[in-house]
Amino acid sequence: ELGTVGAALGAAIAVIGAALGIGKSIAIGRQPEAAGKVRTSMIIVAALIEGVALFAVAVCFMAL
Repeated sequence: ELGTVGAALGAAIAVIGAALGIGKSIAIGRQPEAAGKVRTSMIIVAALIEGVALFAVAVCFMAL
């Protein structure tokens, strides 16, 4: 039962970290003068962050 709590806590921390990372990248992309230059990089970064978060959640639940 303690392992279940640990896995859930680890998954929650991973998701919160991903949300903060994507929020920071989108906040930078909202600058009107930098929109064209940053958009492609922002999309790639958001995809990589989501991939890492999904991997972290999967590892947490496989640790059960």
